[in-house]
Amino acid sequence: MIESGRQGRAPIAEAMRAYARDGALAFHTPGHKQGLGAHPLLRELVTAEGLREEVSLMEELDDLHSPSGCIMEAEDLAAELFGADRAWFMVNGTTGAVHTMLVAALSPGDTVLVPRNAHRSMLGGIILAGAVPVFLQPAIDEEFGIPMALPVETVEKAMDEHPEARALALVSPTYYGIASDLAALADLLHSRDMLLLVDEAHGAHLCFGDRLPASAMESGADLAAQSTHKLLGALTQASMLLSRGGRVDPARVQRAASLLQTTSPNMLLLASLDIARLQMAEEGAERIERAVGLSEGLRRAIGELPGLSCLTPAHVVPPRAAGFDPTKLTVSVRGLGMSGMEAESILRHRCKIQCELSDPGNLLFIISMADTEQEAARLLEGLTHLSGQCRGGGTTLPMPPPFPTARQRIPPREAFWAQAETVPLEEAAGMVSAEQISFYPPGIPVLCPGEEVSGEMIRCIRATQAMGSRITGAADPALKTIRVINSVRDGGTTPLHEN
Repeated sequence: MIESGRQGRAPIAEAMRAYARDGALAFHTPGHKQGLGAHPLLRELVTAEGLREEVSLMEELDDLHSPSGCIMEAEDLAAELFGADRAWFMVNGTTGAVHTMLVAALSPGDTVLVPRNAHRSMLGGIILAGAVPVFLQPAIDEEFGIPMALPVETVEKAMDEHPEARALALVSPTYYGIASDLAALADLLHSRDMLLLVDEAHGAHLCFGDRLPASAMESGADLAAQSTHKLLGALTQASMLLSRGGRVDPARVQRAASLLQTTSPNMLLLASLDIARLQMAEEGAERIERAVGLSEGLRRAIGELPGLSCLTPAHVVPPRAAGFDPTKLTVSVRGLGMSGMEAESILRHRCKIQCELSDPGNLLFIISMADTEQEAARLLEGLTHLSGQCRGGGTTLPMPPPFPTARQRIPPREAFWAQAETVPLEEAAGMVSAEQISFYPPGIPVLCPGEEVSGEMIRCIRATQAMGSRITGAADPALKTIRVINSVRDGGTTPLHEN
């Protein structure tokens, strides 16, 4: 039972304010000296009070790397509210939380099962940990062209084929709100002494809504990385790592967090995590219920607009998925004869509405705890305008071909450090990539370091580029060239794992 009185405090924010009001003359960092030397633009941006409180490492303000005061109290309150045994505040985004999770849970050489639609931060954590991934392919919804959940049967088959695997590291819910059956996966994995590690970047709000999928902590996950800033009220870059069950040593998590996080954490970010937790303790259930209601109303109204269709719970059924977050509003624009990138531009510049992401066939809108009927009405107005911009005589735009599953030839960490050369992409078939290629958003790698470049992969990359998707991760952002490992050629190395 959560004590409402205990949750009604913000220990970090209180400690920052107490230090600022104590009146000690600052002969310490940061260089702006509590706003004394701040440029007027910075003072306007952050506010005078924010600059006075933007200090760190004083005795009142605790130490993120060895918390014993206000940070420890704030993390304990967060763990209690989010249903975890422990919480760690992260100031370098959920990327940092995912990296910490993997470094804490895995050792060099460990095999880890990973869905192919994992975010690029997952691959980064695997490289840092020195682990060896076995990629599992989720089903793809043909209408929307998006990956679905990872079925329990797929995971069980991979476990049988790779009994040495230490953990499953997956994303749930996905960017598009698709949830895996985490409870069943946790039971299965734990029965074989394996760990369930969850990238829950898009699920920080789940434990506050009765009509949402169960959270990772509620479902028995061992560690979960959450983007408190993405769906709740923290500042961008402020995230949490949660643990439960004791299968991963908390001391090892703390060591990994200290290794990967700055030694000069921004107290404004830490305070925003504390205050976001306070806000959800006070009114989280009410705000999330409102967001769900707005999303459902929008989904019904958009379904009546010519040329547009929405991802609905009817698309999300077992074994393709175990749950659906309705606050993620995925709208297909293919029926308008245009790509998602074209539709995004129309909404942004003509209607002054910015979506979360566009992909070749869809727009994604996040309806969060901040939205009201006013914002929902404005979005519907913009989509009504978009519906009137039909192109190509109402012909449905074809989707680009799905990316093939690349063949892993050497481990990602080995590939990351290998000597590489630069070649034209069209000449790279049969060679092994030295870099990670993603289209962003959503930031899911289509090619990882150590994987073979195929002719089909090259064709899919070019087709997706032609629709306006932006490449990240490549040394050449236009991908006219690609870095490949110059000592590994077609047939020169036995593939590690294929699923």
